[in-house]
This record gives sequence, C-alpha cells and structure tokens, in this order.
Amino acid sequence: MDEQTRVEVAEPRFEHGAFLLIAGFGGRFTQDSTEDIPALWEKLIPHLGKIPAQVGEVTYGVCCNADGEGSFEYIAGVQIDKLDDLPEKYRWVEILPQHYAVFEHKGPLEQLPETFQYIWNTWLPKSGRKAADAPEFERYSADFNPKLHTGTLEIWLPLKP
Repeated sequence: MDEQTRVEVAEPRFEHGAFLLIAGFGGRFTQDSTEDIPALWEKLIPHLGKIPAQVGEVTYGVCCNADGEGSFEYIAGVQIDKLDDLPEKYRWVEILPQHYAVFEHKGPLEQLPETFQYIWNTWLPKSGRKAADAPEFERYSADFNPKLHTGTLEIWLPLKP
C-alpha cells in the first residue's frame, strides 16, 4: 500500500486514560462514508462553550459502537461532567478507563485517513499488540486550528492488556 509510506508517524506513547463522558453530534459511518464526518464538526462549532456541563475546550472525535459489519458511530464532541440537562439533540458516549497507544498526527486533516491506515495496518500488526473493543478517539487540543495546522491532534488507540 503506497499511501502508508507517505505519512510519517512517530512511535506512540502509552497512557492509561481516565473516564470520559463525551457529548456532541454523531452519525453512523462506514469506511466509504467517512467524507461526511467533517459535517459533524461544522455542526458542532457553533455549540462549543454552550453544551451543558462542558469541561474545558478540548474537542474529541470518538469512533465507537462498531457493528462488526464495517459500520461505526462517530461523535464530534466535548467532555461533559454530567448528563443532567443535556438536550436530546446531542449524542453522548462514556469512555471507560483503558490502556492506550497515543499517536500524534502531524500535518493537514486531509492526511488523517493515512495516519489511521498506518496505525491499523502497519504499526498495530508489527507491535504484537491487539486493539481492545473500546472507543478509539481523536483528541484536539484547545488551541487546535485545522486551517493553520497549529495545536495538537492525538489519536488514542485502545489496547488489550
């Protein structure tokens, strides 16, 4: 796969993630429909800072609830500290404490699919580790700016112990 050689990804660090409650906008996708994910982010942007019980300014893109047939749910959201008063228009997901390999994505968002391809098709098989059946997520720093390529974008891949 030529596309895997075009992206440079540094070795990950390993973290034990804390419990997270993420709320935002979501939808169901397959690998063939991921081009529709940016629309969720466009929908989220005007709500940032206004979501009930929002914690901080970090944003998350969570892949969860895979169906075993290639479809998964993606939620573009923020951390909240409680579900009370969360309007029904928002989708939410709990992320339980888990061991992760954390990769930093460098470069434009357009290259994010290549980074995921590298992680899943090159790094994971070579690492001898196995992915856990748990949400995988992107973590965008509070100062992340996709147009200027500033800030930090991390990919948190859950691992089996």
